[in-house]
Amino acid sequence: MDEDTEPLEEILKRFQFPESLDGEPEENIGIVSLKENCPNCYGVQWVKVPVPLGHPQFGSIEPCYCWEQASGKDRYTRLRRYSNLDSLARYSFESIDPRGLDSEVESQGLFLEAFNSARLFASDPKGWFVLSGPSGSGKTHLAASIGHIALENGIPALFVVVPDLLDHLRSTFLPESDNSYDVLFDQVRDAPLLILDDFGMHFSTAWAQEKLFQLLNHRFNVNLPTVITLSGPIENLDPRLISRLQDPSSSKILSLSNKKGTLSHRLGAVPQPMLEEMTFENFETKSLSLNKKHRDNLEMVWTAAKQFSKNPSGQWLVLGGGPGVGKTHLAISIINENIIRGDSTFFAFVPELLDHLRYTFAPHSPVTYDQLFDEVKSVSLLILDDLGSQSSTAWAEEKLYQLLVYRHNARLPTVITVDTNVELKPAIGSRLRDIRFVLALEIDVPDHRDKPSRN
Repeated sequence: MDEDTEPLEEILKRFQFPESLDGEPEENIGIVSLKENCPNCYGVQWVKVPVPLGHPQFGSIEPCYCWEQASGKDRYTRLRRYSNLDSLARYSFESIDPRGLDSEVESQGLFLEAFNSARLFASDPKGWFVLSGPSGSGKTHLAASIGHIALENGIPALFVVVPDLLDHLRSTFLPESDNSYDVLFDQVRDAPLLILDDFGMHFSTAWAQEKLFQLLNHRFNVNLPTVITLSGPIENLDPRLISRLQDPSSSKILSLSNKKGTLSHRLGAVPQPMLEEMTFENFETKSLSLNKKHRDNLEMVWTAAKQFSKNPSGQWLVLGGGPGVGKTHLAISIINENIIRGDSTFFAFVPELLDHLRYTFAPHSPVTYDQLFDEVKSVSLLILDDLGSQSSTAWAEEKLYQLLVYRHNARLPTVITVDTNVELKPAIGSRLRDIRFVLALEIDVPDHRDKPSRN
């Protein structure tokens, strides 16, 4: 480790590790806290139209007065805070090949149709838009892209992962819960644009089926725009849900792949465009509109990451910093060097990795949980991108802890990117404090994505 490199313990002081797990609330999934903001809408920015049952506008919504009074910039900030889309900021229509990730011509044609339809829906969300396909086929990417366009157009969009939503709803019944089930459920049910990711990826209990039917039945009856992603066959769902999803008057279903019930062969791989765009050679350190301190910081981190890529054996590299500072760019640059050597690499955007692991419990999954987990934990080089951006359910934290402990004990090369503003659980954060073989670097610069360069 370079003598000029800041000690790990100093960097980790800025990573906001909580002192104890006891009483720690779960990560917010986009539901606005009732303790903040407007007393009329509680920060949601909309309210139900006050009309009696039977009125044509019953169940519809309208902007709250606080929304009307807010400035344009403040509106957008509120929308992003509410949306739960910040961790998916990289997902856009511009960042994915319109033909998808599959090499088969038929699947490329299906994805292109879904891609074009998704862009059209995003411009004017009406009815239901359903994306079906195997895990890793690009459903979440397109769904999140729709959400980002909606936010840019001033439409409140809420992105929720269905298994996480059910976990949060269940938690409201615990004696120590500060959240109201009714308020939480209503906020999701009445969202102007609701994006339900991984629908069907939940335990098929009677309770879960009933809650989801109530949710979708309400949105169907009042015709609220809804985006749904499905990993498994629609035939596996509750017949009542199927009838809503297949209603041609309000719902459009598109398949992204001709592969049925298989994990994507691209799981763990980086799309070729990203590999070409994110290299050490095109990582900008000097010509950006940054001051000398920031440019020096970028050059220091670039040099350390480049050195790590030459011989990562037995080492961990933790890249910290805010969004848009280049953490993922450097991580993928390391992958490029690893590919040249012919070594195996697994790139995992942490929320997506957890989704893939959940998928293995579905009846139609072609691989078991053990098979997938063993592949990830034992790979020669693992890249964990955006650690801490996942929904912090007990299950998610346990899986990540098991993964990190295994690779920590085995001294397996690992690269981790983390937002320094995110709170990591102590059990996970402790593995990042081992100065014997962990190099932690903070990219201490402002977000410089799409910023002009100095000539």
